Amino acid sequence: MSDFEPKIVAFCCNYCAFAAADLAGAMRLQYPPSVRIVKLPCTGTVDAIHMMKVFEDGADAVFVAGCLEGECHYLEGNLRAKKRVAYVKRLLAEVGIEPERIEMFNLSSAMGGRFAEIVEEMTQTVTKLGPTYKGGPKEPVKL
Repeated sequence: MSDFEPKIVAFCCNYCAFAAADLAGAMRLQYPPSVRIVKLPCTGTVDAIHMMKVFEDGADAVFVAGCLEGECHYLEGNLRAKKRVAYVKRLLAEVGIEPERIEMFNLSSAMGGRFAEIVEEMTQTVTKLGPTYKGGPKEPVKL
């Protein structure tokens, strides 16, 4: 498992978390290349089905990053996302997948360093857990 490189998907709100990721890049901060960012207008738009679909498509971890609590540009979108992440944690546990594979983080647009730390933390966590699908690489479901 030494050659395992986790696949992490980050759902990031446009105003804060994506801006923090952009700042991390502008600051030339080093963090693992294991994350793929999905830019959203607000984390309140991400639904449980979106998070579960990412796992179904072979991701090893997901994190949702939104505005600081109480400072959402869409009032309460990040609070709705927080509840949905908690729900998906319960769903993952029910189907036998470690709930640590999904997390919610709150960032301001000035927290580029924290964004890099989050990617590092998630990468370390998932590397310890191993691939989501232990039988080898999972082929995407073809409909």
